[in-house]
Amino acid sequence: MKTMRFTEPKYVGDPLNAVRIFNEKEVDELFVADIDASVAAREPNYSLIAKLASECRMPLCYAGGVKTPEQFERIISLGVEKVAIGSAAIESPGLVVQAARRVGNQSVVVVMDVRQSGLLRRYEVFTHNGKRPSGWHPAELARKMAAEGVGEIVVNSIDRDGTMKGYDMDLVQAVREAVKVPLSILGGAGDLNHVRELVARHGTIGAAAGSLFVFKGKYRAVLIQYPSREEKDTICG
Repeated sequence: MKTMRFTEPKYVGDPLNAVRIFNEKEVDELFVADIDASVAAREPNYSLIAKLASECRMPLCYAGGVKTPEQFERIISLGVEKVAIGSAAIESPGLVVQAARRVGNQSVVVVMDVRQSGLLRRYEVFTHNGKRPSGWHPAELARKMAAEGVGEIVVNSIDRDGTMKGYDMDLVQAVREAVKVPLSILGGAGDLNHVRELVARHGTIGAAAGSLFVFKGKYRAVLIQYPSREEKDTICG
């Protein structure tokens, strides 16, 4: 499914079929999130995760419903390279530290879903599909996670999700100035120029996208696509 500002989910297709298509297009990395797992207090779907890992020819990061170091270990044992957490990073102090000891910090990712809230439009991290405010400013939470040894932080703009109007560069700058750990940015990419701008401004940084790679045209027809090697070279070169 692909959402618009975490609402209006649109069916994209069977996840295993999508993985096979992304394989053919030589995708660099795939991020799969069970967006309802934490809201429903549901365990990760280990059977599906194992199938995804067996199909993937690229590094795979899984998120959704992970609450314990044991779940990190189990998912990594299925062939997944990275495991991401959101609400659990806030609700379970020390989980990042414990998980890093079990699977290595390179496999531990924290996702920060961020929107501007209140009269001052202050950036704030939200959890549970963007419905629950955490009280954390993303830069402050990023510093805390970096201190706990997180291997990567994914910054996801709820306000830009699905809009295809470009990344929130002010949000990216705030987090980039706060920490030196690897960052990946999600939310708002609508064309390769948006990716190019992100890389030009911040150098070594992960440029992630959903709608850009699964929709085509103003009517958002479902069409899985990905830039060629030549196109990626022009962005990063």
